Amino acid sequence: MGWDKEVDILVVGSGAGGLLSALVGAHNHADVLVIEKESLWGGTSATSGAGIWIPNSDQAAAAGFQDDTKNAFKYVRKLSAKNVPDANIKAYVENAAHMLRWVTANTELDYQAFPYPDYHAEEPGGSPQGYRTHMPLPIDGRKLGKDVETLRFASPAASLFGYLNWHFDETYIILFRAPGWWWHLTKSLARYWFDWPFRFKSRNDRRLTLGNALLGGLRLAINERKVPVWLNSPLIELIEEKGKVTGAVVRHEGKPMRIAARKGVVLAAGGFDKNQAMRDENAPLYKNALYSGGTSGNTGDSIRAGRGVGADTMNMQSAWAAPVFYVPGEDRGRLCTIERALPGCMMVNQRGERYLNEAASYHIVGQKMARREAENGDASPSWFVFDHIYRHKYPVGPLLPLMPDWFQRGEVRSILKKGATIEELATDMGVDPALLSATIARYNENAAKGEDPDFHRGEATYDKMYGDPSVTPNPCLRPLSQGPFYAMPIYPGDIGTNGGLKTDDKAQVVGTNGKPIPGLYACGNNAASAMGESYPGAGVTIGPAMTFGYIAARHMTGANE
Repeated sequence: MGWDKEVDILVVGSGAGGLLSALVGAHNHADVLVIEKESLWGGTSATSGAGIWIPNSDQAAAAGFQDDTKNAFKYVRKLSAKNVPDANIKAYVENAAHMLRWVTANTELDYQAFPYPDYHAEEPGGSPQGYRTHMPLPIDGRKLGKDVETLRFASPAASLFGYLNWHFDETYIILFRAPGWWWHLTKSLARYWFDWPFRFKSRNDRRLTLGNALLGGLRLAINERKVPVWLNSPLIELIEEKGKVTGAVVRHEGKPMRIAARKGVVLAAGGFDKNQAMRDENAPLYKNALYSGGTSGNTGDSIRAGRGVGADTMNMQSAWAAPVFYVPGEDRGRLCTIERALPGCMMVNQRGERYLNEAASYHIVGQKMARREAENGDASPSWFVFDHIYRHKYPVGPLLPLMPDWFQRGEVRSILKKGATIEELATDMGVDPALLSATIARYNENAAKGEDPDFHRGEATYDKMYGDPSVTPNPCLRPLSQGPFYAMPIYPGDIGTNGGLKTDDKAQVVGTNGKPIPGLYACGNNAASAMGESYPGAGVTIGPAMTFGYIAARHMTGANE
């Protein structure tokens, strides 16, 4: 049978790994086509914080931090699963800085290294100073023209009021109400609402930040190179000839098309976050697809397509675990990152007992919640408990401070529990009042001294990252002392699965025979992560996605630099 279209490289998925792979391929003179299953482009990357974990970067050196890829390898190797090859980890840590240098030289993106400590900075090779996590600066989305209208909107957890994009630094300005915060917020709101006439046809904020900035910058670059992005064009199956993947069948404009890929196919279509059947079969610890922060198109299509041509898989039981708030009617959970480390709150199970260090990384907290639920059946939901002082000062997922309870959205009010006393709150929560009171009394006694002998909250470098620096001696601890008292359900969730197709250090998909499948590559959550089941630091999801997308395109085009 003949081909309906022929290209050099076919990229499946329009997230950060896919678009960067397409851009590198086009830069190296390949004819590239990107296909996207959904009507919006950008994937889960567009809804994310867009942090990338890059050891030994130029940006870190410019900030005065001297890093070493050998230390980075030692750190990741210790944390990653044993079945992840050394070669894959080395490929990542040794190519990540080169990838970022290439990106900043060939796109409008400008990344900065932040003093954001590694999640397990106390481990050998970890960085308590940070400067491995990098964040993109905002870009002007007006340059995208009509493409900005189909860019996937930021996650509700990564935007203010569900529509206003904000940069990482701005989080702290507003969260801790730094001098001038109100004026800063007013200007941001005015900029958004007076973006006429665009405001009358789209809710998107054309000041692109975080994931929207990353994807917007990559899309601008591939547009300049005239790389087409086909929306509403799902992958149906891969085409294999004599042991080599030579193309794919794609549904485009309602009809199947056979597309040849002379140099290769890059699978960059995410994990199986939203496929409940695949979760039940492969990752039963992470039960509920609804609570995943992944986007609706992540249903494992390309993992199944890879299996169809003999690809092996690895660590399919794993996910990027996370505690999430869930607002009734929304299509995903809202990642809880900052709230847990702030003073004046705690998390308890359905009995009213603490069972973890709330301020640990969201991956560790999510894993502990999921395991607790599997073993005891009392952690989904758990309860996020806080007092009036906390309620007034800080956000809690969708619950905004300074605004009275009655002013919150009805869906938010429906999940908010409240009591004038701890006992009244416990009754509203459906937990034992005596046990919750005892839990809070013990917590309060120790928190007043800045201590947590039970779970050591606020002792690790990472814990303090999101603490309130105005609270001493421990920025993560303050007694829950002033009523009324509040609670919201919080669930073991994830921001995506991270097991997938097995790949080698060139991002080539490996077959069940242990050999690379010619013509087939994978990156991002489509591939089994080099991190194994660990989460070493902020940006170890998108950082590897981009790095292995970069490696894949260079390998298939024979690039030397």
